[in-house]
Amino acid sequence: VPIRQRGDAIEWLQAQRQSSLPRCFFSARAPLPDTPALAVGSSSNGNGSHKEQWEQPVSVAGVGSAVFFRGTDPFSLHDWRAIKRFLSRDCPMIRAYGAIRFDASSDASVEWEDYGAFYFVVPQVEFSELEEGSVLATTIAWDDSLSWTYQSAVDELQSTLHEISPCSVKVNRSTLQTAIVNLNHVPTKASWDLAVTQALRMIKGSQTELVKVVLARCSRYITDTCIDPLELLACLKVCCIVVPSPHCLREDHPATLVYTG
Repeated sequence: VPIRQRGDAIEWLQAQRQSSLPRCFFSARAPLPDTPALAVGSSSNGNGSHKEQWEQPVSVAGVGSAVFFRGTDPFSLHDWRAIKRFLSRDCPMIRAYGAIRFDASSDASVEWEDYGAFYFVVPQVEFSELEEGSVLATTIAWDDSLSWTYQSAVDELQSTLHEISPCSVKVNRSTLQTAIVNLNHVPTKASWDLAVTQALRMIKGSQTELVKVVLARCSRYITDTCIDPLELLACLKVCCIVVPSPHCLREDHPATLVYTG
């Protein structure tokens, strides 16, 4: 459903906070060259002809799960094919959002324990914030071979829609009213410097087995109050702080990065 007025995806998601359904949010750092535009209506040129108007998505919020994919082994071609069954070139805005661990063979960190080696979801209800408008869409997925029929998918979507709020809720985007009581970097600065030195030595050397170098670092904060995740997310967007990038999968592009803070 095209909405001529631009809505805020985070504010729409905040309105769904009373729902028990899973929620997700993705936002592009900048317009991506291969991101499909959405047809949001048509305009007349005065001589009776109409021209469709297309806009790029700015942010996307999702509620519920039409279908999700989770695995404990490294993401493989078999997994991609399983996801691809539910995507379509004819409907490029049906997308699977999620993330893949850099090294699925290593022990999972705390934040990854619930997600395995990878996790992707196709939201049941999706709010797309565009450059000048918005689009609210629903998606159903079914598979008779798994005893999940078309009617079951429709019934599940109707149940989800009963929990959806049609309104948006303003989110604090200025400062979080909290104080940091503890900060821990993993790895420490000394270990980080050593890893960077070793990586540079490998890059400059002749080790042919080196394919890709990923130097990730985690900062763990303990605050004196509980932080609303969506308020934190809204502040990160305003501050333009970059956070790790999950993926968006479309049938015509298996790994498009769509989320940075």
